[in-house]
Amino acid sequence: MNDKSRKTLADGSPVTPDHRQVDPETGQQKGYVVLSQEERDKGFVRPVRHSYLHVGPPGPTYELRDLTDRERERFGDEFVKYELYPEGESSIGRYWTRDQLDRVEEGGCGGVTTMSESIAETYAREPGFYGGTFCAHCREHFPVGKDGEFVWLGTAGARVGT
Repeated sequence: MNDKSRKTLADGSPVTPDHRQVDPETGQQKGYVVLSQEERDKGFVRPVRHSYLHVGPPGPTYELRDLTDRERERFGDEFVKYELYPEGESSIGRYWTRDQLDRVEEGGCGGVTTMSESIAETYAREPGFYGGTFCAHCREHFPVGKDGEFVWLGTAGARVGT
């Protein structure tokens, strides 16, 4: 099965080149790509969930420190804080920009969005299929995944797309 036959639009029609056109009235795309019914019928690796909460991006887990003089010299104004990970983590730490920290502080709108069955089943079959999703309250698309802005409703904070 080639990659194109694995995907359709949410209504079952073929994927068209213009499916990403955004309706300025609603903020939604003309069409949303999903895994084909045949692909979804193979079963799911996660529960089928239909609604998610816009909470905003996750913030730092560990203590932040100011940048050293050397780091400021190296990066200029690009980063404002550094998060040092504890020993045993796969990385040493992470630099944070002012915009990233502001987004964490602002959080999401707190609105709940409910998606169609075909999109919900696509997430359940292949959780990392999408790079972003729509907030019905903000009328915008935002990232999903471990650093995404949404959690599944009724879970203990499970991020959409993980």
